[in-house]
Amino acid sequence: MLKTKFGHRIIIYRVGVVIIMHKKKLLSLIKRPEGTKLDFKLKIDLETESGRKELAKDICAIANSKGGRGYLIIGVEDKKRTVEGIEEINFTEEQIQQIISSRCEPPIPISLEILECENKRIAVITIYDGEQKPYQVRENGAFYVRRGSTTDTMRKQELISAFQENLAINAELCSIIKSNLQCLNKTLLEGYFLSQGIFLNDENYITLLENASILNLDKETNKYVCTLGGLLVFSSMNNIFVPHNMIRVINKINKGIDEVNIIQGDLLQILDKSEELLGKVLPKDYPIEAVNEAVKNAVLYRDYTVFDKEIEIIIDFNSISVISPGALARGNTVRSHNYIRRNMWIYEKLIALDTKKRFVKSGRGFSRMKKSVKNYGRVIFVNSMQNNCFKVIFPGINILK
Repeated sequence: MLKTKFGHRIIIYRVGVVIIMHKKKLLSLIKRPEGTKLDFKLKIDLETESGRKELAKDICAIANSKGGRGYLIIGVEDKKRTVEGIEEINFTEEQIQQIISSRCEPPIPISLEILECENKRIAVITIYDGEQKPYQVRENGAFYVRRGSTTDTMRKQELISAFQENLAINAELCSIIKSNLQCLNKTLLEGYFLSQGIFLNDENYITLLENASILNLDKETNKYVCTLGGLLVFSSMNNIFVPHNMIRVINKINKGIDEVNIIQGDLLQILDKSEELLGKVLPKDYPIEAVNEAVKNAVLYRDYTVFDKEIEIIIDFNSISVISPGALARGNTVRSHNYIRRNMWIYEKLIALDTKKRFVKSGRGFSRMKKSVKNYGRVIFVNSMQNNCFKVIFPGINILK
């Protein structure tokens, strides 16, 4: 992050986006009284559970309130609106994003700027006007809104209106504010539209991508940004904007040291790299196709709104585990396969793009995993509501001895 002295304007450079806040804009915010889209705080406390809860509740309320972009300004006294500053800034944008994404549903788009005003440092959390209202706090299921300068729960008619305005609540279609058109892989885009019988060209490029919900137009900046699904499927550099999109492979079968490999890229790249790595690490006579099936299901059905966890593959002598963020939507067992599939927008794109046809047979993955290892041992499926994850545990490589 680079910033100028607080003279004419503050310029903060970030990967993929330039955020500019003029001095006049910041001072005008500080002079305004608190309201539905503006909240002042002397400080925030991210060290305690109560402090994290309070921050999530306040940001959720601002995001649900009408009026466009909102701001939570830290280091300003709320009554007199005097700039007191922050002595020690012990939080980052990533920390705040993780707190909000793990506690609010759908994800709320935010950014953090550390600025200088009256020779004091203040923090500005910008809460963008997302398309996925109303936002809900996961812990208690409440929908919050601002009434003047106070936070309150939404009333029945407010909820009805919010749902009517945003009937297509879909996390895959959420805007990723810091992204831009240049993040997307044009070859993948051309391949997808060609599979639909459409030739992508300079004239129809933006229109088609917007109609397919790969791009959204940010009404305030009048610039196009990518959707979460658009980045996951069509961007090999999506880890810059959604760093939780990765597979962490922990290999415990080496002598004396755990080997950790991080796999990133667009979703098909991730699958290809994972299959290649597993083929090198696991013995050739191990039923690798079962593990690949579990990884494919994790990539397709994981909960991408869980921003603080990634898919993990843990390879040990006694077991091989594939751990996916997000518990199944229904029940605690997989016996009946009775659960709601996530990410159907992504599913449709991957079917069209995957030349290996891995997704054509999707729907009976559990049965295929069991069948692949039936001569070696038992597959265990663990749906953990408490840890919000789904695990597939295979026999370890010891089964070959």
